[in-house]
Amino acid sequence: MDDTESERTGMQNNSENKANSTDGLLTAEETAKLLTVSPRTVWALTKTGELPAIRIGRSVRYSRQDIDAFIAARRTTTRKAD
Repeated sequence: MDDTESERTGMQNNSENKANSTDGLLTAEETAKLLTVSPRTVWALTKTGELPAIRIGRSVRYSRQDIDAFIAARRTTTRKAD
């Protein structure tokens, strides 16, 4: 592999790493659709700290992992009738 090819490969890997680091970040609207609630509910959950958010400048994003954890924490089970 020559220097030019290794530079291209390195640049490609850096681009892939940057893309992977933002995988799963959703807007409030996308999060609302995923949770089947209104965007207003997403904002309320964010304000109370129940739903973690990531601030990027003036934008707010939600991690898919945090949303999955939020859902898992609220999962209920039903008991069998005797």
